[in-house]
Formats: sequence, C-alpha cells, structure tokens
Amino acid sequence: MYSFKFSKGIFLLLVLSIGFTQAIAQYNFEIVQQIENTNIKSQGKTGTCWSFASISFIESEILRTSGQSIDLSEMHIVRDVYIDKARNYILRQGKANFSEGSLAHDMLNVGIKSGLVPEQVYSGKQSKEHNHKKLFEELKTYLDSIVGAQAIPSNWEQEIDMVLDKHLNKYDDSFILNEKKYNAKSYYEYLGLELKEYKNVTSFSHHNFGQEFILEIPDNYSNGSYLNVSIDELQNMVDLAISEGHSVIWDGDVSEKGFSAQRGLAINPIEFQESCFDTPCEEKTVTQQDRQLAFESYDTTDDHLMHLVGIAKDENGGKYYIIKNSWGELSDFKGYLMMSESYFRAKTVAVTLNKAFFEDLGSE
Repeated sequence: MYSFKFSKGIFLLLVLSIGFTQAIAQYNFEIVQQIENTNIKSQGKTGTCWSFASISFIESEILRTSGQSIDLSEMHIVRDVYIDKARNYILRQGKANFSEGSLAHDMLNVGIKSGLVPEQVYSGKQSKEHNHKKLFEELKTYLDSIVGAQAIPSNWEQEIDMVLDKHLNKYDDSFILNEKKYNAKSYYEYLGLELKEYKNVTSFSHHNFGQEFILEIPDNYSNGSYLNVSIDELQNMVDLAISEGHSVIWDGDVSEKGFSAQRGLAINPIEFQESCFDTPCEEKTVTQQDRQLAFESYDTTDDHLMHLVGIAKDENGGKYYIIKNSWGELSDFKGYLMMSESYFRAKTVAVTLNKAFFEDLGSE
C-alpha cells in the first residue's frame, strides 16, 4: 500500500485517482506506487513524443535526486536530432528513415553530446502549440534535392540551421539563469545527471536473450542497442525500478482498440467490447510467442513513447501501470492513463530505465 503524503506530486495523483473514479464509476483504482513527476505537456501536431517522454523521465530523475522541479526543453533535443537525421539521410543517399519520430536513446545521446537547457531558454515554439508540418516538409524537400543532385554541398548544415531557425526560432548556446551564465553543456553538468546510466531493454525471441541487438524498428535510425530479455524479466525490471522510486520510459503500440487516451485506459480484453471501458473485463494472458507473432505480423508496431510513473490496482486486484502521456490534459484524466498488465506485456516494444535494474545478463 502507498502511504499518502501531501506533496505536490501526490496531490496531483490524488486528483487523477478521483477523476478516474468519477468518470468510470466501475473502475476504482488504488494507487500502489507513484513516482513524482512534472506537469503534463503537449507535443502538439508533431511526432516528437520520444523527446517529451524522455525529457519527462529526466525531469523525474532530477526530482528524485535533488528535489528540484525543472522544466527542460524538448525542442532543444529535437533540433539536434533533426540535424543528425539529416546527415544520416544524405550520407545514405536517401535510403534511410527521415521522419519526426525517434527514440529515447536519441534524447540521451544529444544530452550527453550537446547538453540540456531549460524550457524558458528555448521553447522552440512560435504559437500556442507545436506544429512541425511545414518544418518537416521544408527539411525533406531540401534533403531530397541533395540526394537527387548526387552531390552534398559544403553548406548543407548551415541551410538546415536556417530552416530550423525559421520554424523553431534561433538557438543561442549561452544563457543566464539565477544570475549565473550557462551553456547547454555546463547546465547539464550543473544538473548532476549521468545519462549514460540509462539503457534500453526489449523482449523479442528472434535474437538471443541476455544479449544486446539493434532493434529493427523504423525510428531506430541511429542504430541504438537494446538488451534482449524475456517479457517476464523485462516486467520484473520495471516493477523493481518503480518500487525503488525510479520511473521508466515506455515505447510501444497505441493503435489498438483497447487504447483510449480520452478514456484514460489501455486494456487488452479477451473479447473486446466498448463496455470494457466502463467495467473491467477478463484480459488476455500474453506469452512470449504471442509477442513475437504480433511483432512479425506488424500487429505490434512502434507508435508512441510515454512516461511510466507508477503502479495501481483496480477493484478486482488487476494490475495497471500509471502512464503520463504528452497529448495535453485530455478529458478528466488530465493527460494520464492506466495501462493494464496484459496490455503492457502485449504491446510494450521497449523500455528505457536505469541500468542498475538490469538483471545479471551481461548488459554492462
């Protein structure tokens, strides 16, 4: 049982719990464990969930280690990744993925290489919500022109910077905060984080368990490695992390009938009916083979990244993971949702967490 304390973070979750009880009277959730997290944000009309989820995770890590609530810039990371993806695309002669999507390790890599900055220093926003439609179209058109000409101009990076300045605003790597001068690297050092401590874990049987491999999903343009373990071991790692006050980045499939951000639920019933959003239904038992068949048939796809911040139980004792989304404060659930254990086991593509919770499987 969770011992409720009246901190700001716990109050937020109490409100969340009340919202669920009011909106879905038959679903009564008991909070087992909750990780303090920062305010819900919106990625707007962009495919940058990966940056929002991983930055939210880092903000919780700062809360855990220092008690500071800091709002970090997602678009500082996104800007750097656009440049890196552009380089990858033109060097591979257009035979590579260039999209708005990326993965958690891309955020970590940028943080290690370039640093982090507060949102107040660089929002990358020119209106009330983020919208990268025109930005992406302009970048893709320019990159395809380079590939078509079969010649890489020496000023290509400056041209990309100009497009990013136009749509995300110009970035100046020098700022003053609390009367002290920083750049992105020195601010990262000030935060006292070690981003190399966070690693990817996945669970698919087309590679050996206990070994790392490059996960074959479209957004893994940077060839990030993932430790491969059984789904039981992956879930145990996540549960252990949560029990010890650490949150987790979740990467998975949200294109299922049982996923509804508006209703605040991600469920995996044996027989799906709309009424399952109103009262708990019996859910599927998910095996390793089920996961593999769904992955290889494209039934499970890498759609979305979110921030896993706790564990709860329904009135029948069913286990759920508390998920912080980046689609704004939807409906009565204020941007959070409850993901059933069955949905988690079936539709998790990967997680990212502190490597201290890796089991002894040669992951160092």
